[in-house]
Amino acid sequence: MSWVTLMDDIDRAIIDRLQGDFPICERPYAEAAVALGIDEDDLLARLQHLLDRRVLTRFGPMFQIERMGGAFVLAAMCVPEADWDGVVDTVNAFPEVAHNYRRESQQAGALTEFNMWFVLATETPAGIAEAVKKIEVASGLPVYPFPKLKEYFVEMKLAVRA
Repeated sequence: MSWVTLMDDIDRAIIDRLQGDFPICERPYAEAAVALGIDEDDLLARLQHLLDRRVLTRFGPMFQIERMGGAFVLAAMCVPEADWDGVVDTVNAFPEVAHNYRRESQQAGALTEFNMWFVLATETPAGIAEAVKKIEVASGLPVYPFPKLKEYFVEMKLAVRA
């Protein structure tokens, strides 16, 4: 059974509608709730429930962290299959990890097979090197950071369907 089937229509509507254009006002959750046909307390409880069940891993704004003095970087690791679950848990335990996903590499002749990719976000540029080192020590594996060379805006919204 997939996590999508564990949600009701209101949960799916919350995810679909709150992926953009979140109200900027004194009580944004109350305003968002009205648009969803529920009350503010119900919206907040449902969001917390989705987070607790890990249907959502994060709910919050996206910032251009460099404008606030911070930094972020895409990072990759080569994780042996036998160690995958443990390394996922280790990496995800770091608050600097914004998200983490598996991606299989099919590059012929590649020296490494990067299969774990994640974004590191830190309050200062120096925090990236510190986070990389902490993850390497905790996981026992090297982390390869890939700094941004050019910025693109990709607005990705994922519709949730049963």
